Amino acid sequence: MGGHGFENERFTLLCVDDDPTVVAIIKRIFEKEGYDIHTASSGRQALDIMGRVHIDAALVDYMMPEMDGLELISTMREAHPGTMVIMVTAHGGVQEAVQAIKLGATDFMEKPFSVEAMRSRVGNLYRIWQLKRENERLKQKVEMRFGYESLVGDSTVMLRLKELITKVGPTDASVLVEGETGTGKELVARAIHHQSRRCRGVFVPVDCGAIAQTVIESELFGHVKGAFTGAHTAAKGLIRAADGGTLFFDEVGDLPLPMQVKLLRTIQEREVRPVGSAQSYPVDIRIVAATNKDLSEEVGKGRFREDLLYRIDVVHIRVPPLREHKEDIPLLARHFVMESSRDVSRVRDISPEAVELLERYDWPGNIRELANVIRRAAALGRSELIMPEDLPPTIREAKGSPAGLVRPEGSRLRDYERAAIVNALSLSGGNRKKASRILGIGEATLYRKLARYGLASEPGGG
Repeated sequence: MGGHGFENERFTLLCVDDDPTVVAIIKRIFEKEGYDIHTASSGRQALDIMGRVHIDAALVDYMMPEMDGLELISTMREAHPGTMVIMVTAHGGVQEAVQAIKLGATDFMEKPFSVEAMRSRVGNLYRIWQLKRENERLKQKVEMRFGYESLVGDSTVMLRLKELITKVGPTDASVLVEGETGTGKELVARAIHHQSRRCRGVFVPVDCGAIAQTVIESELFGHVKGAFTGAHTAAKGLIRAADGGTLFFDEVGDLPLPMQVKLLRTIQEREVRPVGSAQSYPVDIRIVAATNKDLSEEVGKGRFREDLLYRIDVVHIRVPPLREHKEDIPLLARHFVMESSRDVSRVRDISPEAVELLERYDWPGNIRELANVIRRAAALGRSELIMPEDLPPTIREAKGSPAGLVRPEGSRLRDYERAAIVNALSLSGGNRKKASRILGIGEATLYRKLARYGLASEPGGG
């Protein structure tokens, strides 16, 4: 696999072996692939090189003088934990291979090895490296442009959403966030708070549908001691708790009508009267509300107060469902993979084939459903990449699965890569930008590969 994910950075491979013949073979194989190759004849020499040069992956021989491969891998994992390692053992060295994996090696191979087997194994490490670099590039792009990570995505609709948040955030206007379940309405509300002058204050979420009607009044407005049976102590309530910050009403359409009346009064008068009290307390809050209902329809049916709607819907923000910005799925999926990798999962990225299946599905549960699918796959995954077989049947068997995908013409890694590129172009309707997202590589990398495989002149590549 030639090329790399960034114009000025190459995949760096270190070969550690005291056999000059093996070193020569490795250099001959991978210099043609465009990798940056370093060689060492001993463990000490390898560590010296790694102290001066960043190494992405290393091929480590087991039998070496002074320091054997296992000792070298152990030292490498402590000093350079990001370096991927393939342990190379003599035929039958299963015990050493198992021990190497326990020490942190990514893979192992037996000597003698075939050129194609070595190219394939290192090619797998290259793919992991490339996907990691692309993910970091996209993540940095989002962070630099917006200054916060909560809303992942750089599609046109997501950029517009973020631009609207940056405009409305610094104001103190009430905002109504509308969107389907699972689209991330609370994340939008938190982003608004983050962009506001109240960002140093508290963000208090209120789940209107989860609080029992028997206690919702005291939960919101507070109560004095003895106001009702069981009120052994006074409570100031969620509204006063949000004083100086943002109060977020999640699914505000579920708020009972009597509470809507009292909330309207609080907004108008900027004060709260606890249950059982004759005294009111001033509050300085910003209201952000969210709903998955059409509140205008609810007003027409008598289930929501029109005057309250006017108060909370000063600025209206619609959060798009995931099916309207599927181009963000690769970035979202890798975001959730990274979250999972902070726990106990060994999964570090997601394969282009799995991304392709995710983009084909319509996601009725939106981003929340995608997050659950990725976390499940990361928990059950057997390698560093989430593969199609790690996804649930509903994703793998989604309608719209394209028939007649091209199969590799041979068993070499380049045959599989060429087939993957042809299939990605087919799935994207010839759109190279979308094809590069399906493959999990940059556009520039895709153009180089198209030229390499003689696909650059094929129609539909705009």
